[in-house]
Amino acid sequence: MRSRRLVISVAVIAATIGLVPGMAQAAEPVAPSVSAPNLDLGKAAASNFKTYTSPAEKSVRTTLPAAKGKAAAAAGNPDLNMVLSATSKTAHGVELVTDLISETASLTVTVEWGDGKKDVVGASGAGPLTHRHAYAELGEYNIKVTVTDTANAVEVVNNLPYGTAGSEFTPYAPTRLLDTRTGTGVPSAGKVPARGMTRVKVGGNGGIPEGVTAVVLNVTVTNPTDFGFITAFPEGGERKETSNVNFRPGQTVPNQVIVPVGKNGYVDLFNGSWGGSVDVIADVSGYFTQKASSGYTPMTPVRFVDTREGLGTVRAQLGGQAGFSTRISGLRGVPQDITAVALNVTVTNPKAYGHLTVYPTGQSAPDTSSLNFGAGQTVANSVIVPVGAGGNINIHNGAWAGTDVVVDVVGYYSEGSKGSFMPVGPVRRLDTRTNNKPIPGGYYLPVFFTPLPEDDGVSGYVLNTTVTNTANAGYLSVAPDLNSADDYKNDRDVAMEAPSSSTLNWAKGDTVPNLVQASAGENGIVDFFNQSWEEWATTDLVIDVFGYYETN
Repeated sequence: MRSRRLVISVAVIAATIGLVPGMAQAAEPVAPSVSAPNLDLGKAAASNFKTYTSPAEKSVRTTLPAAKGKAAAAAGNPDLNMVLSATSKTAHGVELVTDLISETASLTVTVEWGDGKKDVVGASGAGPLTHRHAYAELGEYNIKVTVTDTANAVEVVNNLPYGTAGSEFTPYAPTRLLDTRTGTGVPSAGKVPARGMTRVKVGGNGGIPEGVTAVVLNVTVTNPTDFGFITAFPEGGERKETSNVNFRPGQTVPNQVIVPVGKNGYVDLFNGSWGGSVDVIADVSGYFTQKASSGYTPMTPVRFVDTREGLGTVRAQLGGQAGFSTRISGLRGVPQDITAVALNVTVTNPKAYGHLTVYPTGQSAPDTSSLNFGAGQTVANSVIVPVGAGGNINIHNGAWAGTDVVVDVVGYYSEGSKGSFMPVGPVRRLDTRTNNKPIPGGYYLPVFFTPLPEDDGVSGYVLNTTVTNTANAGYLSVAPDLNSADDYKNDRDVAMEAPSSSTLNWAKGDTVPNLVQASAGENGIVDFFNQSWEEWATTDLVIDVFGYYETN
């Protein structure tokens, strides 16, 4: 299906979005434009980068044998020294400044990065030198800098411990960390009050180590007494005006979140309702640390399971209290050696209320839910799950009646993947309500996340997408755009094919969120398709950026 698009005229500072018919239609605009700034991910992430320093006082001075042909003498250049400063620039990269203190002399500066690699440069007297390096693996390294003045028979050495900025993923068997209904993870059972907060212990809980930087949680709200939303943020951090889960009275709604963890190992969950209490459940399926583990590789969504067609399993609804195993590794572009997989899981045509649980093959079904549904409801949720024996995952229907199940793979984690997680903000990238310009059914919106340089290594984005004010039932699809910024600027862009995959589904009048791990493609442009069942049936779209994956 070839959808129509919302054309963006690219500028350095802003992207102007105008509703126009697609390539096969007339070119006259049908609505005025709205403006949205590009998101500079490097600046957004600056608060997560660190600077390490080592003062001159830590240097060690050594007198060398006298220069060849000269009699032994006391070493010259008595003030020779250096100050080191190393700053994170990317997930794997570092910029080192060696500020030399020296009289005018010919110097040799040797930088040993701690990973078996070194750089050697020449210098002439005092002044700063800048060196850049990218580590193949995340971790902690000792940077050793040696400054040699052969003519004056002196050498100075300074060492600087440095830790890379990125984080990689460790899968964790789905486990319930919080349930306010039963008192799990809290001092006592009880709902979270309006404008109140509960807290999830992550670091140091069970087999999760201290010092984790971020966590994957499936957050479910149930028994709400009023409209509201949940915001997840690190303990001690600033609560932003963003939402992770939206709900209405009596609704049970899940949504997966990837959220930074506070320094004491906690994540805070805020109930944004102005008048109602709610029960909150949080299940963990993995965490991130600043150590080499599993990196992420995004994919254009690929369908692996559809019980309606017999794809990935038998052609029949998944029965009540039944399950099946399906293989992920080694199929449809996914390599054999993955440790976990990122999915979008959808249930449709369910015969009764229930929940779906996705977990690694070879393990017992956990007491967790991956998504919840009502009879007749079509609902999707993002799921990150470890793979089990043979690269398979299990899917269990916790309802007492059958349902159809659809599974799309959007990416995978493996030791060979280079994508390291970099948390940001969160930053609100887009809100079509701001200028009253919803997306019509049958149209897609290309969103520029940043004018990416070719070598910056951003491979994907961690987003929370929310649709609201939905005029009719439909679903949202997300895929990387094949056009470049120059293509749009010079009207050379071609219309994109609408994916068959769904990121989230809605009924008329719904407000529905879902986590999206979107591939950046080659150009840092992501398309959002309003696949409404009625042409021109509009929906508003809200996009919050929670992080990105970087390979450099």
